[in-house]
Amino acid sequence: MIKIEMFESSLNFIRCPNCGGKLNLDNYKKESEILEGILKCKKCQLDFPIIDKIPIMLIDFDKYISEHKILSGKLYKLASTKKMKEKLKLIFNGISWKNIDKSEVEERWADIYENSRNDEFYKKIKRHLELIPKRKVVLEYGCSIGIISNYISDFNEKVFGVDKSFIAIQIAKKEQKNNIEFILSDFASLPFGNKKFDMILGLNILELIEPNILLKIMNSQISKGYMIISDPYDYQRGIYSVKHPLNELQIRKKLIQLKFKISIETKKPSFIPWQLKLNNRANLNYKVDIIIAKK
Repeated sequence: MIKIEMFESSLNFIRCPNCGGKLNLDNYKKESEILEGILKCKKCQLDFPIIDKIPIMLIDFDKYISEHKILSGKLYKLASTKKMKEKLKLIFNGISWKNIDKSEVEERWADIYENSRNDEFYKKIKRHLELIPKRKVVLEYGCSIGIISNYISDFNEKVFGVDKSFIAIQIAKKEQKNNIEFILSDFASLPFGNKKFDMILGLNILELIEPNILLKIMNSQISKGYMIISDPYDYQRGIYSVKHPLNELQIRKKLIQLKFKISIETKKPSFIPWQLKLNNRANLNYKVDIIIAKK
């Protein structure tokens, strides 16, 4: 059986999310590849831990942990070296814990996506992606449990999946092949510097970040290639709602302004069913639009 770790070759792509500087590796535990260690920025000296083979690339790790108290205990248990346990203990002792703990919510949604992985929505997305020529370097934002990232790694050279849920990435790594890397990060902590990608996916994440900002980020990372976006445009998130939502027509107009050409198949808005199985008695039903655009 192939052991899945963080691949050292991925360090050629990863940069400090704070300043874009190159990273040094302080390797705590390694077999064929990196199991545990610290990535340290040469310029700003920020540290980024690798725990359970997952690089945690967050500018403000303390803030993230303050909202994930349950996860903090799990990370400490997962740490396999004395050096990492001591480092985590020092961090945790200085944390001002928030009243909210996002750990359980993220675990619940990871389970929901796991139970819904065979939904028709994913099958249709896969069929669209099969028609796109092989790409050298691909990035998926909001990869969650890796349903699509792992799938496209079969016919693309190098794939990165980024998500802010540790438990989701743990699940994604169970099917990980040697040409894919999963990274814990968020939109405030983009760990690729000025790296350009040949294809970027953002599936059903427009409610997580202002759509205009997301499109700006994705556009800056593509000089020539594909952008794939899907969403049900469910922006009603209470206090977490984005301030400037974009609908299916506005998204297309914005992409055209950014010099993208929208595929014939996705010029018109679509209504792909997406059923999320919340539990044995309840489902969440969406109608999802997909846009495939090329620059």
